[in-house]
Amino acid sequence: MNLLLLSNSTNYGDTYLQHAKEQVREFLKGCHNAVFIPYAGVTISHDDYLDKVVNALEPCDPTIRSIHRFPDTRKAIEDADAILIGGGNTFRLLSRLQDEELMGVIRHRIDEGMKYVGWSAGSNVAGKTIRTTNDMPICEPASFKALNLVPFQINPHFTNEVLPNHGGETRMDRLNEFLTLNPSEEVVCLPEGTWLDVSGKECYARGEGEVFSLRAGRSPEVIKLRHL
Repeated sequence: MNLLLLSNSTNYGDTYLQHAKEQVREFLKGCHNAVFIPYAGVTISHDDYLDKVVNALEPCDPTIRSIHRFPDTRKAIEDADAILIGGGNTFRLLSRLQDEELMGVIRHRIDEGMKYVGWSAGSNVAGKTIRTTNDMPICEPASFKALNLVPFQINPHFTNEVLPNHGGETRMDRLNEFLTLNPSEEVVCLPEGTWLDVSGKECYARGEGEVFSLRAGRSPEVIKLRHL
């Protein structure tokens, strides 16, 4: 299994994908046919989203084409040796993947060795379910079950900052609510600028900042290397 799961696309003050550009380009070396899935984008067109990604990663070894330009989206995945799934709204992304019956073929191709790059919503759907996304449910997928490429939940963009004069719950409060109702689950929290690099059965935490695991009844545990 070869996965690169980024928390975010843009660090504060950086350009799009700048903080992880070299890692993504190195990860995709040797690939020839990369397919981009723009379905999480809601207020950006698929064509504009593709251009944004291609421009951010240039020069890049494989040609990156968007799945919306293929007449047969399932065959596009079957023929790809890498897929990239961008951020946006996780509910919209999962709904489109389900509607086009792409979940199974993506999992199958990942098992065969296809490389997977995701950021934000694209990382969310690599987990067990999307129940720990930060996004608003602007549409209703058939199920919250995601690709289950890693055996845990993912929370990208993690921060526990408290806004001044704001009395709402923190991110940690929300995730603890999830764990209270789902005590057997694990949530891996990815702060901005971090990512998971999965190779085979080993999952490495990379980037600037600490990646950590949350489990019910336990203190947060910083992750450097996790065996899957």
